[in-house]
Amino acid sequence: MSFTVDIAKSVGGTRRRFELRVAFETTASRTVIYGPSGAGKSLTLQAIAGLLVPDSGRILFGGETLFDSGARVHVPARARRFGYLFQDYALFPGLNVRQNVAFGLSSGLRNPPRDAGGEAVERWLDALELREVALQRPDELSGGQRQRVALARALVNDPRALLLDEPFSALDPELRQRTRAELDRLLTRIGIPIVMITHDPEDIGWFGERTLYLRDGGIHERPANDPQGP
Repeated sequence: MSFTVDIAKSVGGTRRRFELRVAFETTASRTVIYGPSGAGKSLTLQAIAGLLVPDSGRILFGGETLFDSGARVHVPARARRFGYLFQDYALFPGLNVRQNVAFGLSSGLRNPPRDAGGEAVERWLDALELREVALQRPDELSGGQRQRVALARALVNDPRALLLDEPFSALDPELRQRTRAELDRLLTRIGIPIVMITHDPEDIGWFGERTLYLRDGGIHERPANDPQGP
């Protein structure tokens, strides 16, 4: 499935504004948007997800229009059916693992029950080895376990694609390497396209089937002295 993104967004106040002008198309199963902090990576991912409305342009997935400013099309985030893994995981601290995963299936504001289940919840608890901690809260988990809970919540609704916002930045270096390998195996098994944003060049080696270098709000050629450059 292909992503087509051609958007513009201006953010900030009158004294300081940031201009995002991003255009790319990718048919790769794994696309990594790489660049320094403040380059506009998160804004781009949020626009693809439907969490941010661009000022102008269009976004398509598999030929389906998700956003088109000229045609006044803006498909809501939930209707786009993308899984989204937030950088800080955005787990609900008062809910246990089961409830956090089941929240991905919820269409309302009511919290799932403590013993929330169902085929999809059970499948991802098993697939990501979370059953033993299913009744624990996020503050009782390791960093790797918290990431797996957030990933299970992103996948429980059978998304068409997975959007990953700096998925390893909250982990220590040793755990980061192990978790990259776990995610690589999982993505190979489930076979859905991903778009990942990162500032860590090591992520490119694992997931960069197609790499886009984002700097100062736009896509550029990667610098020749980049350690992951061609």
